[in-house]
Amino acid sequence: MSVFEVGPGGPLRGRLSVPGDKSISHRVLLLAALADGTCTIRGLSDGLDVRCTLSIIRQVGADVDEGSDGTLRIRGGRLHGPDDVLDVGNSGTGIRLLAGMLAGLPFRSVLDGDASIRRRPMDRVLAPLAQMGARVSGSDGSTLAPLAIDGGGLTGIEYESPVASAQVKGCVLFAGLSADGPTTVVEALRTRAHTEELFAATGIDVVEEPGRITVSPGRPVPFDHEVEGDPSQAAFWAVAASIVPGSEVVVQDVYRGPARGGFVDVLRRMGADLDHDPDGGDLTVRAAALHGTVVGADEVPGLVDEIPVLAVAAACAEGETRFEGVAELRVKESDRIATVEGLLEAMGGSVRTEGDVLVVEGGRLRGASVRSHHDHRIAMAGAVAALVADGPTTVDGWDAVATSYPGFADDLAALRGGGD
Repeated sequence: MSVFEVGPGGPLRGRLSVPGDKSISHRVLLLAALADGTCTIRGLSDGLDVRCTLSIIRQVGADVDEGSDGTLRIRGGRLHGPDDVLDVGNSGTGIRLLAGMLAGLPFRSVLDGDASIRRRPMDRVLAPLAQMGARVSGSDGSTLAPLAIDGGGLTGIEYESPVASAQVKGCVLFAGLSADGPTTVVEALRTRAHTEELFAATGIDVVEEPGRITVSPGRPVPFDHEVEGDPSQAAFWAVAASIVPGSEVVVQDVYRGPARGGFVDVLRRMGADLDHDPDGGDLTVRAAALHGTVVGADEVPGLVDEIPVLAVAAACAEGETRFEGVAELRVKESDRIATVEGLLEAMGGSVRTEGDVLVVEGGRLRGASVRSHHDHRIAMAGAVAALVADGPTTVDGWDAVATSYPGFADDLAALRGGGD
């Protein structure tokens, strides 16, 4: 397990590009596998999570040609049962979306992953899939991975998800592509809209109404897609540039679709000096004095992955910040309520929980030895906090960042060098 040492100091200056959006990358790979023809994808995330999904679509019959510039040409539509277990690595998005897609295909498959995946709740997708007639079973009769799937024979349903989760919505809608009639997902709180956006863009019949998304059975037409930069990764630089004095950072071509700009709204309320170009997608952030705010439960589905680094911003702000309705954080790659608390407490921050509310008091941070808990977002949040701590910080388990942002340390070094 690797260790990354980060000392305080700055400023951070320059322009950079973050990896392609991870959530979109998973979905375009699945759609390309289903399409009858050749799809072209540029800008795919280079994280290990997405590489696992790419490997899986190859195992079930997609023909993948990867160019030297990272451009993928994928011929799908002729899928078949795999010869081996399908390994999603550390990807909760991957296993849940794939469970939906594979549940509708007429062959047997088994989805598995690392120790973290085997702890994460799969009942939230197994329940709606069972309502559709899917034959999916967890390990030893449980609802945990590995998941054995005997695909085919699905019935369209209307499903009201008890949790606000774009992964659950995506799972059900992908299964709906192979059902015998329309499938509807009802949402009390809006979640990220990547699945329905991409379905519509690739020729699938999607009807969107307030709180409802309906998909008809079918397959995508061959498509050409460029994946924009991941807002969840851009958020680390937005916070870093906000809290390190004298900084000015431009993150280029950041995805700006619906239900993904929540972290920008929160930082603006906290006093951040930032601008997200609605045309080119560039996110420009300059250092500013931050103050506390309240992040409501209705905002959380759109920024759930950014909460660890927003908590770092809160620890550097004046006053108190409350993150309400964050119970979903407990079932991520780590229990992110506990790991965010542990990170900030180790660095001298003031943080507490009140039920499903995370409360952070602003103040000064000190250098410390912190752990990633095998969670990429906790590792990178620790590195951002280290930039303004008194003394050096070591992040143990730094290799976790390869899940989503392998080049983070190199990008940090470049920004400290003025973007050279």
